Amino acid sequence: MNTFDYIIIGAGSAGCVLANRLSENPENTVLLVEAGGPDSKNEIKIPGAYSKLHRSEVDWAFWTEPQEHVGGRKIFIPRGKTLGGCSSTNAMAYVRGNSADYDEWAAMGNKGWSYKDLLPYFKRSEKNHDFKGAYYGEEGPLHVKLADEPHFLGKHFIEACAGSGIPVNPEYNGKEQLGASLLQYTIFKQQRQSTATAFLKPVLNRKNLIVKTKLNVSKILIDNNIAIGIETIDLNKNYINYLANKEVIVSAGSIKTPQILMLSGIGDSDYLKNFGIETKHNLPGVGKNLQDHIWSGVSTWSSVNTDNHGLNLIPMTTSLLKYLFFKNGPLTNGPLTANAFLNLNGNESKPDIQFHFAVSTVKEDYSTDIYDIHTFPKDSGFSIMVILLHPKSRGFIGLKDDDPFSAPLIQPNLLSEKEDLNLLIKGLAKAKEVMGQESLKQFRKGEALIPSSFEREGIEAHIQKTLETLYHPVGTCKMGNDEMSVVDSDLKVYGIQNLRIADASIMPKIISGNTNAACIMIGEKASDLILSQ
Repeated sequence: MNTFDYIIIGAGSAGCVLANRLSENPENTVLLVEAGGPDSKNEIKIPGAYSKLHRSEVDWAFWTEPQEHVGGRKIFIPRGKTLGGCSSTNAMAYVRGNSADYDEWAAMGNKGWSYKDLLPYFKRSEKNHDFKGAYYGEEGPLHVKLADEPHFLGKHFIEACAGSGIPVNPEYNGKEQLGASLLQYTIFKQQRQSTATAFLKPVLNRKNLIVKTKLNVSKILIDNNIAIGIETIDLNKNYINYLANKEVIVSAGSIKTPQILMLSGIGDSDYLKNFGIETKHNLPGVGKNLQDHIWSGVSTWSSVNTDNHGLNLIPMTTSLLKYLFFKNGPLTNGPLTANAFLNLNGNESKPDIQFHFAVSTVKEDYSTDIYDIHTFPKDSGFSIMVILLHPKSRGFIGLKDDDPFSAPLIQPNLLSEKEDLNLLIKGLAKAKEVMGQESLKQFRKGEALIPSSFEREGIEAHIQKTLETLYHPVGTCKMGNDEMSVVDSDLKVYGIQNLRIADASIMPKIISGNTNAACIMIGEKASDLILSQ
């Protein structure tokens, strides 16, 4: 059978949610198509094995174009390529963002997308183990909890933040976001809770739900401005078409979704001509408005063991045995320990900087590749990642050619707006202040910090060498009602019937924090929009 009511492209954070919700009614036939394979890689399940997932078979392993304002470096962009998508490969932090983020979306003309409108969808997904009340879900399929064995330095980071004027706030997903706290994670029984685990696998026995893996979508089939199905290519280069009676929903993420649309003839007609692609609908906003969180960091060596020793063979083996036989030890945790949201530009409620506290460090000669565990120092240390939450810089996703197996062109234009650099420098200075508080300073080995100089020239050189994205790309098929918008507030693609987008690409502006929880919410909201039609 090659005809279904609904076809979902991409089994990621939103796609798995949609597959679950749309197939709850046995009358709806649903096809979920994923370019990657099953989520059978053992390291996906083990929280502490996070670093083993990048540049592996479950990672698209994209690269940006050379970045003019970051020393000409190409920046690595990991993206999940397996069931669960990035929820199967991310750092498992559960962060909703700020209520003002969503109110701003609504104020831009996106009716139904205010925080008040969206809170029920966050709660519907969630089964929170630590917090109760009006802001938390108790019945959802996604387990959210604090770490069972948080690293002891996490509480000292929180104390250091308090000493620097950053309040303690354990409920950053509640009424107030600003402050320092331990992180909440999508980890349960010491295993990763991806959307494949929480939403998809429990319903795979539904006869009306079909999941296809290792199947690349080459284009959306469009007839008279109506999406009627998809053209796919398997690994043997066989073409297979699937037809949709009701809708095609694209949930392939902020990088792949605009690429698929452009290959289907939906995008800027002048641009598509360069690749010999026939325009089905001129929609110039496709691929534009790319935003991502960026970060640099402050690191130090530690006088106490911070589990960096796990990079040595014997302790690494010991940690693995502890995990496999007793489900305890450092591998039960993700790479991040604690977190803080702060504002350095005077907004009383909405943060502009986020700190992630990690019990790892980098080499002073900048030879550490954060995506290659073998380049990390084996001595203990800890770091504060300084994250710019609302960059002014904007980029785009384009094409390199018309081959659906080619990586898209990724041009984020990082630090193209001077304001971004200035605020990031302020954030690094604040991180230095936190590192200098006695609650953390007592665990530092010597006075040295990386960077060694916080003078303007030294800190800019440090940023040039260390800047990365937090791989939270959003906005490339933005929701709105201006000429650069791609979808309306019902997530329907302008100009094409029976076609919707449900993933981070629809965000008109990036949110104040990690984006996975918001992507899950978008899947929940989209399912209601679709089923109410």
